[in-house]
Amino acid sequence: MTAPAVDTRPFAPFEWLLAMRYLRARRKEGFISVIAGFSFAGILLGVATLIIVMAVMNGFRKELFAKILGLDGHVIAIRVDTVDFPDYEEIGKKLAAVPTVKHVIPMIESQVIASTPVQGVGAKVRGINEEGLRALPQISSNVRAGTLDGFDAQDGIAVGIGFMRYLRVNIGDTITLISPRGARTPFGTVPRIKAYKVAAIFEMGMSEFDRSLVFMPLAEAQRFFDKGTAVDVLDMVVEDPETVEKSVEAMRELGIPALRFMDWRERNAGFFSVLQVERNMMFIILSIIIVVAAFNIISGLIMLVKDKGREIGILRTMGATQGAVLRVFLITGAAIGVVGTLAGLLLAIAFCWRIDDIRRFVAWLTDANIFDSNVYYLTKLPADLNWQTTGIIVVMSLVLSVLATLYPSWRASRLDPVEALRYE
Repeated sequence: MTAPAVDTRPFAPFEWLLAMRYLRARRKEGFISVIAGFSFAGILLGVATLIIVMAVMNGFRKELFAKILGLDGHVIAIRVDTVDFPDYEEIGKKLAAVPTVKHVIPMIESQVIASTPVQGVGAKVRGINEEGLRALPQISSNVRAGTLDGFDAQDGIAVGIGFMRYLRVNIGDTITLISPRGARTPFGTVPRIKAYKVAAIFEMGMSEFDRSLVFMPLAEAQRFFDKGTAVDVLDMVVEDPETVEKSVEAMRELGIPALRFMDWRERNAGFFSVLQVERNMMFIILSIIIVVAAFNIISGLIMLVKDKGREIGILRTMGATQGAVLRVFLITGAAIGVVGTLAGLLLAIAFCWRIDDIRRFVAWLTDANIFDSNVYYLTKLPADLNWQTTGIIVVMSLVLSVLATLYPSWRASRLDPVEALRYE
């Protein structure tokens, strides 16, 4: 005879006791315990992998963003009626009067060939004054040798550390710069050639720039490239690069004719779009790991329900309600997901905390270059835990884990005690 069902409060202590008991399977039920273990490992590795990859992607974006904006201004102004700025000082004063503009940097840019008795390499020369150079934090804060003091008055140049290593030069050594745009003669254009001493060496930590950029005093660049008193562009640094559109709008309202403005987003649109697409695709692809682990929870619980049919029948005859049985198996499956998610979160935090040390250890162990700065632009592996993204991953894992338990738990609650005990 079946006892009348007694409705207890949800998640009563006996429900937790039964759920924990089912997680610790006995010897004859060892296979179910193995499935639960694999489900736990799947959730743990899925959450940890997804958080770590997203942290590395965020780190890449943050580091590249900081280095690019630390090297270039946030807005550049170019002339559309002429190739340069003969009146850059007057225009620069008007632009500097915009409240959100911190610095206006006149600049000359051109390609040259740099050579020493050992090597020769192509380089990009930027003619800039000392004030403008110090307004670029990635340069002024990362001088490894020499000094930028008196940069305007000297005849020296500042080069990146990668450039220095490739050409095998040091402070005080001479580099010969060759510009194809030289003086025009009856016999054609003669390349302009001049030797400069290395006055400063900087290290941005971005190999592409460290091995290709040369900074030259503005007045010397005007002479070397035959610019007279003109410059190529005006580079502006604003107070908040995230709201650069407001600054650009204020500059346009000045009504300076034949002037075009390009902000950092427009100049690097393709680059940052690729990063965003890659980040979104990695999130979608790696989320499949958590989905697969959730299916493991479903299969494990279904097998557990099938194996515990007799016990469920006895519980029902003793007065356990359908809701109580449902909650027992809900707790059993959700416990795997919750504990696995939290363990994956802790593993990801620890991994991101020491990620570059781990990268160096793996490189030493495998004798392979795990993170080539020539390919990835950065000299160390970055990781930035974005807590909003991490929270989304944790919540997604918890929701999937709970959803995975609903069908097996519902099946357990609908089990007819008479059918369960008929052949016992």
